[in-house]
Amino acid sequence: MTMSVEDHALEQALARGAALHVGQYRVDLNTELWWWSPQTYRMHGFEPGEVVPTTDLVLAHKHPEDRDRARQTLELAREAGGPFSSMDRIMDARGNERCLVVVGQGRRDRETGAVIGLVGYFVDVTRTVADHAQQRARRDISAAADSRGAIEQAKGVIIAAFGVSPDEAFELLKRTSNNRNVRLRDLACLIVEEGVLGDCAERVDALLRG
Repeated sequence: MTMSVEDHALEQALARGAALHVGQYRVDLNTELWWWSPQTYRMHGFEPGEVVPTTDLVLAHKHPEDRDRARQTLELAREAGGPFSSMDRIMDARGNERCLVVVGQGRRDRETGAVIGLVGYFVDVTRTVADHAQQRARRDISAAADSRGAIEQAKGVIIAAFGVSPDEAFELLKRTSNNRNVRLRDLACLIVEEGVLGDCAERVDALLRG
């Protein structure tokens, strides 16, 4: 099974012993009334006992883009009764967006075997997901900066070799990249390597015409 970004974030948080906020819940599927621990109330932006949790309230706080998936998860849990997990964004009562992992399993009637309730935990991984996203953004920005640096250097080599303008140098790079099906940054790095050899016009020309 392929792990998502969110799966990795939760796994890393647990592995590092991060101070995750964990709350408990129980739901009676006959009445759709929930019991929340104090931590679960606070995750949803309420003080303990401030509201009566229901399935409708739980779903109302889900992010609009995640609400249908959360509803389907609950429906499947109701039908199957086995262990389940989901990760959803919520908008708490104060208007803050949070990322919560919900895990649980069904409770069955001892006589009929019917699924009559769900029990489990909410885990607030907002901080962990945000940290992971920031790390990924920094890597992407760094990679883009490195790529742009190589391209700018390659433009300089082409300008020096052929006396063209910066725009013309970039167009030569793009055209060659497309024609040869080579990533622009990889082509730029090759040209920069030739540029450090001194009199490189013929070698650079060969790369651009290749």
